[in-house]
Amino acid sequence: MTTIVSPVGSAIARANSDRSGALVGYLPVGFPTLDASIDAAVALVENGVDVLELGLPYSDPVMDGPVIQAATVQALKNGTRLGDAFRAVERIRARVDAPVLLMTYWNPVLQYGVDRFADDLVSAGGAGLITPDLTVDSGADWLVTSDRTGLDRVFLAAPTSTDERLRLAVEHSRGFVYTVSTMGITGARADLDAAARTLVTRLREQGAESLAVGIGISTAEQIAEILGYADGAIVGSALVKALADGGVPAVGRLAATLAGGTAR
Repeated sequence: MTTIVSPVGSAIARANSDRSGALVGYLPVGFPTLDASIDAAVALVENGVDVLELGLPYSDPVMDGPVIQAATVQALKNGTRLGDAFRAVERIRARVDAPVLLMTYWNPVLQYGVDRFADDLVSAGGAGLITPDLTVDSGADWLVTSDRTGLDRVFLAAPTSTDERLRLAVEHSRGFVYTVSTMGITGARADLDAAARTLVTRLREQGAESLAVGIGISTAEQIAEILGYADGAIVGSALVKALADGGVPAVGRLAATLAGGTAR
């Protein structure tokens, strides 16, 4: 069997070799406009983000907090469609050398066609998918297709997950396991739950080698704390708010500040 080299896993490994770990930055496609979302994603990489996570606007984003919900509503009002995500990935990759994951609920992929979606993402230069509502045991088609195309696949692990669920997520994720820091929706929090550290320990016991912690992270200090026990830290709502409040320059400045948390 051919060994698949993960572009996301490689970027996270480099960040852990060169610094204390990786910074993963999330932004929704099409907010505040398609062009601005592309410029903002480029600004993240230029200011220290190692891996980009682009969210597909979705009409019922059950995992997202109010900041991201408002942004995705605006993106949908702008007329952002699934095809725009592929165009965004292609344009971003033409400007910066960083892996780009799409984060999407599973229904749009099914509606588009799993193989067609994967092939179009590969053609655009994308690295893979984060699928928050898809479990390993219900994702057989995606497992086969991602192996065929070499795309990374990132499954979520939550504090409430059973050991068996964690084992499946570890065995079948490629790139990293998305480690949910706390139960609830996304959004910056003043204090991260101790559950994050406990969950990372449980995932390590299941053999996880690449873990990124997300949900509620908004400061360089929190990133530094997380990278003391995990391989990456994921920031979303804080970056989206910066983009909403101050445009591309503001999101670039915040990314640079957050990247300070990855220094040794």
